[in-house]
Amino acid sequence: GETVEVDVDALGVGDTILVRPGERIPVDGEVVDGTSNVDESMITGEPVPVTKAAGATVTGGTVNGTGSLTFRASRVGSDTTLAQIIRMVEDAQGAKLPIQGLVDRVTLWFVPAVMALAALTVVVWLLVGPDPALTFALVAGVSVLIIACPCAMGLATPTSIMVGTGRAAEMGVLFRKGDALQELSTVNVIALDKTGTVTEGKPTLTDVIVVEGFDRDIVLGLIAAVEEQSEHPIAEAIVRGARSEGIAVPTASGFRSVTGYGVAAMVDGKEVLVGADRYMIRENVVIASLVDIEKDLASRGRTALYAAVDGKLTAVIAVADPVKPASRDAIAALHDRGFQVAMITGDKQETAEAIARETGIDQVIAGVLPDGKVAALDDLRAEGRKIAFVGDGINDAPALAHADVGIAIGTGTDVAIESADVVLMSGDLRGVVNAV
Repeated sequence: GETVEVDVDALGVGDTILVRPGERIPVDGEVVDGTSNVDESMITGEPVPVTKAAGATVTGGTVNGTGSLTFRASRVGSDTTLAQIIRMVEDAQGAKLPIQGLVDRVTLWFVPAVMALAALTVVVWLLVGPDPALTFALVAGVSVLIIACPCAMGLATPTSIMVGTGRAAEMGVLFRKGDALQELSTVNVIALDKTGTVTEGKPTLTDVIVVEGFDRDIVLGLIAAVEEQSEHPIAEAIVRGARSEGIAVPTASGFRSVTGYGVAAMVDGKEVLVGADRYMIRENVVIASLVDIEKDLASRGRTALYAAVDGKLTAVIAVADPVKPASRDAIAALHDRGFQVAMITGDKQETAEAIARETGIDQVIAGVLPDGKVAALDDLRAEGRKIAFVGDGINDAPALAHADVGIAIGTGTDVAIESADVVLMSGDLRGVVNAV
């Protein structure tokens, strides 16, 4: 229980650390006690302090505000976010842009040409120049070398990279690859993932409509039992919603997941299926009685799922994922800069179009399975368009790697960040505006 002062280098993962008002947070961690406002501007570029309480994450290098915080270290030394940012900036500043290759090739021939021209100048002045001929010849030769020296040509690109990446880092935009600086200047379409990029990525359960003859609480309990085995944000929202209503959630067994379709498990001796309409159709479940309700929910921007018990349709449930406050303004700013904005999502067309109407997105590609985002990017590339893709999830990693420029939301998964060319520390689309 005693508090002791130690060197930062002595801190290890799992240590409990007290940060007083005005002090700089030494390492990354999770708050276990206290409430305070933390200035994260050096990481995100956002000037407004962020409120931190128990359960919140803190980043090494940020400055604590008015309250004291006690947190448990999760990453120390070279593993901290700040250390990773420094490495990214150094790597980007040391990278060679495609245009620098052209400069190097020109310089390769330009230097010998200048030397030859200087030598020729000396010879000509020696032969036809006035006395003292040698003095005039040397002055003329050196003058040619000074005037035609390609130093500026060789220094211009590295200098611009250092200034550009440094300024971007101040704005919360990290270039993992230096050539992304040049590639971004050619991009004319910004493609966005929906969940966690345009929206908060924190859905909530909004609707549970059951088929006549079934008890709502029992059905919701069965659905929650299956979804409890999944780590998908929608599954977590359903379980959270059921528990908030005080509904008992039984134990499921034999859980199986079909990516892009749905999930299934045995609960109390019954086979329970939860998923999209395509999953029900694949499993020969008749959904006609609830199709109109599902379409109405989708038209209001909600993600609707069907549930079936022992092969019989029992309910349609819906979750809503609110749009991030900054998304509308950021998309409007991208339009002002001449970009077309598209959204690629696995949601149904009606749900995606409702989100697009709310945010001003130009084009929607919906119903895309996780492995189909690469093909969707190829479709957007028609007519020679250059694509920047913005995402945050594990399922976005192939698309981030395939796009002309991959931009990862910094609050997303490590896999997405490693696949991207650019990382946005702000966690929303304002970082895209800063990057372009």
